[in-house]
Amino acid sequence: QVKFVESGGGRVQSGESLRLSCVASGFFLEYHDIGWFRQAPGGAREGVSCISWSDGKTYYADSVKGRFTLSKDNAKTTMYLQMNSLKAEDAADYYCASGAVTCTATAIRYDYDFWGRGTQVTVSS
Repeated sequence: QVKFVESGGGRVQSGESLRLSCVASGFFLEYHDIGWFRQAPGGAREGVSCISWSDGKTYYADSVKGRFTLSKDNAKTTMYLQMNSLKAEDAADYYCASGAVTCTATAIRYDYDFWGRGTQVTVSS
C-alpha cells in the first residue's frame, strides 16, 4: 500500500530553517522520481523541488532556489527537504510525492492525485 507520511513542519521566524521529512512506503524510492509540493491557504498546490532517479537531475522552483535542498535516503525510503532562510511566503502545507512524479531540470509533474496529510510550515516575520 502506497503511503506518504510527512513531518518536521512548525512555526519559525523569518530567516530560520526547518528540515522536512517524508517516509514513503509501498515502493522503492531509488527507482522513482521524488518531489515536494506545497499549498498555501487559498492557493493552488505547486511543485517546489524534485529529483530524477534516472539521471539525478534536480528541479527547484525559482522562489526556493539557493535556499531549499532536497535529498533522500533510499535505505530508509525517506526524503528530506532542508529549508533555509525561510520567508513569510514559504508558509504552506508541504507534501511529498513519488511513484507518479516526473522530474526534469525545468519542471515537476505529478500524475496522480494521492497525497499524505502534509506538514504545516508557518513563518512569522
